[in-house]
Amino acid sequence: MKPQTSNTQNGDAPADAASVAVEAAATIPTGGAASASADVPSTAVAVSKNSQQLKLEMLNMELASNGSGHEKCTFHHDLELDHKPPTREALLPDMARSYRLLLGGLGENPDRQGLIKTPERAAKAMLYFTKGYDQSLEDVLNGAVFDEDHDEMVVVKDIEMFSMCEHHLVPFYGKVSIGYLPCNKILGLSKLARIVEIFSRRLQVQERLTKQIAVAVTQAVQPAGVAVVVEGVHMCMVMRGVQKINSKTVTSTMLGVFRDDPKTREEFLNLVNSK
Repeated sequence: MKPQTSNTQNGDAPADAASVAVEAAATIPTGGAASASADVPSTAVAVSKNSQQLKLEMLNMELASNGSGHEKCTFHHDLELDHKPPTREALLPDMARSYRLLLGGLGENPDRQGLIKTPERAAKAMLYFTKGYDQSLEDVLNGAVFDEDHDEMVVVKDIEMFSMCEHHLVPFYGKVSIGYLPCNKILGLSKLARIVEIFSRRLQVQERLTKQIAVAVTQAVQPAGVAVVVEGVHMCMVMRGVQKINSKTVTSTMLGVFRDDPKTREEFLNLVNSK
């Protein structure tokens, strides 16, 4: 028997175990178990059973090597990505330990009476502030999309909004107004407020929040157009930095007919601004 040689000819690096396993699985005939046992070693048959798992592991390794920024993501769910978070109970111990370290870093004694339970309380509060990561549009809609012969503007305004600035981890809050022009489908009115909750209960910037709400309404009922206006007070500008306590930030997203037709846009803005 000839000694086994490594695959280093022509300067090739030795193949990793996952690559060898997938290549072995690819050589297995598709004619059934009897053909496989006759033509390939039993080890290759075992590899074929796990080839899908190996391919998944290789894909994860490739994503990690690409440095996408989400390879170690533990708590992320967005329209663009689908990283399901672990349960809240699983997150609490690590988060509480982090808050305890933070208290110590501030020069506090985390074991004094007033702070003993603060790390756990803060961890639970942060999970609540960011509970939108656990929610999806499909779950929130829950089938509340109805066929209706209605093509006039629907507006729900002054929806309270609370969110967390992703730059400083301090709150910003305000109100959201949403309008849409139905195309024979309408959305349960409370669902508009719930859509606001999905995206505001995350680490956010107001500009992205405004667009995400508009896109979600579009996905829900495919209307002729969607308009969203958000007015927010940012504590990162109020209690730190420039400390402008009366400043407000207004952002808007106009899609479809609200972007293309000035009269439709004007009607929406008049309704939103009316008292």
